[in-house]
Amino acid sequence: MIGITMFFAALLMLLVGFPVAYIFGGVALMFGVFAEGPEIFAFMPFRIQSIMENTTMMAVPLFIFMGIVLQRTRLAEQLLESMGQLFGRVRGGLAISTVLVGALLAASTGVVGASVVAMGLISLPVMMKYNYDKRLACGTICASGTLGQIIPPSIILIILGDVLGIPVGDLFKAAVGPGFVLIGAYLIYILIYSWLKPESAPALPRDESLNKRQFYLKAVTSIVPPLALVLVVLGSIFAGIATPTESSALGGVGALLLAVIYRQFSWSMMYEAALETVKVTAMVFAILLGATAFSMAFSYTGGDSLVEEVLSDLPGGATGFLILSMIAILILGFFIDFVEIAFIIVPILAPVADNLGIAPLWFAILIAMNLQTSFLTPPFGFSLFYLKGVAPPQVTTLDIYKGVMPFILLQVTIVIAIMVAPSWFGLV
Repeated sequence: MIGITMFFAALLMLLVGFPVAYIFGGVALMFGVFAEGPEIFAFMPFRIQSIMENTTMMAVPLFIFMGIVLQRTRLAEQLLESMGQLFGRVRGGLAISTVLVGALLAASTGVVGASVVAMGLISLPVMMKYNYDKRLACGTICASGTLGQIIPPSIILIILGDVLGIPVGDLFKAAVGPGFVLIGAYLIYILIYSWLKPESAPALPRDESLNKRQFYLKAVTSIVPPLALVLVVLGSIFAGIATPTESSALGGVGALLLAVIYRQFSWSMMYEAALETVKVTAMVFAILLGATAFSMAFSYTGGDSLVEEVLSDLPGGATGFLILSMIAILILGFFIDFVEIAFIIVPILAPVADNLGIAPLWFAILIAMNLQTSFLTPPFGFSLFYLKGVAPPQVTTLDIYKGVMPFILLQVTIVIAIMVAPSWFGLV
C-alpha cells in the first residue's frame, strides 16, 4: 500500500499547486527511502543517461523551436486575416476560418498556447466587432487552439510514443484520421449553430480595398508557406524519407526560412526563440526526470503490481478497463496537466492494456484524444486561461466555460467512437 499512498500524496500536492517536477522527485525520494532505503536509487543515474540519449525525445525541443519561430513571424496573424476574408461571406465563416487556421497552426507548430493566444488576439476582437455570440467565439478559439494535441507533429504524441514504446511515425499516421474527424465535427457544429441562430454568427463583409486578384494573391501568399512546411515535415515522415527527429530538424530550418521570407528574421529573434525553447524543454525534461524517479519508486514499493491486479480483474475485461481508464484520465485532466498524466498515469495503465491484448496504437490514440480534452475542461483547462488572458473585459470566464462545453462533448463523443469502432479509424 506504500506505492498507492505515494500516488495519492503526489496527486494531492499537484492539486495544491507545488511545482510538478519537484513533487514527483520529492515524493519518490521520501517514500522510496522510507520503504527500501537509499539503495533504491542506485540505478537512477543510468535511467537519466538513457533519457538523455533517447533520440526520439530530441524531436521535442526542435518542434518547440519551430513553433516559437513561426509564432514570431506573424504567420498566425496573416493566416487568420486571410482565411477570415476567404470564408467571411459565409454565415459563421469567421468561426470556420478559425478552426481551419487552428488546424494549420497545429500541423505547423504543435504549440497550444501560441495558437490560442494568437487567435484570441486577432480573431476574437473581429468576432466581437461583428456581433458573434461570445460563447461560440470563445469555444471555437479554445477548441481550435488545442488541435495541436492530436494533429501531428504533436508533442504529446512524441511523449506517448516514448512512454508506450511505439514508433512516433506510426503514431503520427494513426492520429491523422481522428484529427480530421474532430475538425469536421467542429465545422458541422458551427454550421448548424449558425443556421439555427443566424444572428449569433453573421457573415463578414469583404475588404473592398483589394480587387479580386489582389485578394486571392494575398490569401495564397499567407496560406501556401505554412502548408508547404507541413507537407515537408509530415510528408518526409509518412514517405519514410526521415524519422520524426530528422523531420523536426527540417521543420526548424523551414521555420527560419519562412522568417527570412517574411523579413522577420534577426539574430535577436533567433536568440529569444532559442532561449524560450530551452525554458520549455527544460520544464518537460525536469518533469520527465521526476516522473522517472516516481515510477521507479512506485514499482519497487509494489504499487504497479497492485494496480495491475485490480485493473486486470475489472468486470468486462478489456472493455471495462478501457472505460475506466478513459474516465480516470478525463477526470484527472480537470486538475492536472497532460505531461504529468503521460509520464505518471500512462506507464501504470500500459502493462495492463498489454496483458488484456489491447492494441498499443489504439490505446495511444484514445489517450491522446482524451488528453486533448484536458486543455478545455474547467476549472484548470490551460486553453481557458490562455484565452482569458487576452480576451477583452466584456468576455467573462463564465462565457469561456459555457462556450467550450459543446466542444468538450464533441471530443468525448469521438473518443467513444474510437473506443467502440477503432476499425473506422484504421487503428486495429
